[in-house]
Amino acid sequence: MPAGRPGPAAQSARRPPRPLSSLWSPLLLCVLGVPRGGSGAHTAVISPQDPTLLIGSSLQATCSIHGDTPGATAEGLYWTLNGRRLPSELSHLLNTSTLALALANLNGSRQQSGDNLVCHAQDGSILAGSCLYVGLPPEKPFNISCWSRNMKDLTCRWTPGTRGETFLHTNYSLKYKLRWYGQDNTCEEYHTVGPHSCHIPKDLALFTPYEIWVEATNRLGSARSDVLTLDVLDVVTRPAPPPVTTDPPPDVHVSRVGGLEDQLSVRWVSPPALKDFLFQAKYQIRYRVEDSVDWKVVDDVSNQTSCRLAGLKPGTVYFVQVRCNPFGIYGSKKAGIWSEWSHPTAASTPRSERPGPGGGVCEPRGGEPSSGPVRRELKQFLGWLKKHAYCSNLSFRLYDQWRAWMQKSHKTRNQDEGILPSGRRGTARGPAG
Repeated sequence: MPAGRPGPAAQSARRPPRPLSSLWSPLLLCVLGVPRGGSGAHTAVISPQDPTLLIGSSLQATCSIHGDTPGATAEGLYWTLNGRRLPSELSHLLNTSTLALALANLNGSRQQSGDNLVCHAQDGSILAGSCLYVGLPPEKPFNISCWSRNMKDLTCRWTPGTRGETFLHTNYSLKYKLRWYGQDNTCEEYHTVGPHSCHIPKDLALFTPYEIWVEATNRLGSARSDVLTLDVLDVVTRPAPPPVTTDPPPDVHVSRVGGLEDQLSVRWVSPPALKDFLFQAKYQIRYRVEDSVDWKVVDDVSNQTSCRLAGLKPGTVYFVQVRCNPFGIYGSKKAGIWSEWSHPTAASTPRSERPGPGGGVCEPRGGEPSSGPVRRELKQFLGWLKKHAYCSNLSFRLYDQWRAWMQKSHKTRNQDEGILPSGRRGTARGPAG
C-alpha cells in the first residue's frame, strides 16, 4: 500500500454518514422495518400505524412532530406512497405540529408486504413511516386432490379461491388427521408441485381414511375448505401422480367432411398428462350455432380423439369445444374430474346446393329400386342419424356408403333409361349374351 495513503478502515471512518433519505428504498421499507424516529433533531409519529383496510376503503392519517427544539412545526411536511409524492391537496395542517392526510377509495396493495406511507421533512428526509395493507380476505379454497407414489407419502394441491388475488400475503395450511381418531396435523413441505401444494413424506396409515382440508389466513380474515376424505390406497399411482384435472385437449381442429353440408369433423390431441399408459380418458364435445348461446353436448365420444357431428344446418358457422376426464387410473376406483373446455374453434358447414321451395325437384319414378323397401329403410336411418351427433365410426361408414350408393344408383338409372347427353332416349341394351 503506498505510504501516506489511509487504509479502507480509515477512509470509512472519515467518510461522512449518508442521510437516511438516500438509503431508503420504497420496496424495502415495509420488509426491513419502518423508521419510527426522524433523521434530524425531531421525531414524528404516523397514526394509525400499519393499518389494514378493505379495497375501496378510505384512510385518515396524521403525521405529528415531537421534539423540544423551538420552531419545530409541520409546515413544509409532505407525504409519499411507495416512493411517489402525494398531491398536496390530499393533506392539510391540523395544527402547528400535525399534518393530516385523506385517501379515498383505496386500491389493493402493490406489494404483499404492505405499501409504504411515509412522512417527510421539508428537506426530503424521512420523519416516520407506516405500512399500509389494502386487500381482501381469503376465499374458501377448493378442488383439493391428493396422490401417493409409494403408499407411504401423500401430495396434495388445491385452488386458492374464485378470485385468487387478495393483494395481501395469504398463508395456506394443509391440515390432515385420521377420520375417527387422532389429532390435527399440519403439512410442512409446501410448493412441491406448484404454488398451492404440499407433500406429506411419511408416517401415514393404510386402510384408514384421512380427513384433509386447507385453511387460508391473511390480515383480513380466514377461510377453510371442505373436508376431503380419502384412503392412501385409493390414490396410489405409479410411476407419476395424476393431476387434479388435466388441461383441456389441445389442437382442436374442426373441418368440413367433403361436400356434406350437414356434417363437421372434429379432431383433437390428448393432453400430455393422459399419454401415459396408466391413464385412460373420456371426452365430451359441445357445439353451438354462431348466434346462439345454447350448447349441445355430445356425451358418447368415449376415449376417441375424433368425432363427426351430423344433422347440422347447411351454410352455418358452428363453435366447437372439447374437454376430457381421466379415468381408469392405476390403483384408483375414483372417477376423474372434467377439465375445462378447450378454446372455441369455429368452422362452417357447406351451403346446400339443393333447390329451395319452388325449385325443380327430380323425384324417382315409381317401381324403381330406389323407391322400394331398401330406399325407405335408408331414409329412416338417415332421419335418425340427422337427429344425433353420434361418434361411432361404424355408423358413419354406413352413412357414407349410403351417399355413395345413391350417386351410383342415380348413374345406373340414367344408363338403364338410355338418356343421351343431348337429352334423347336411346335403346337400353342388356348384358351381352
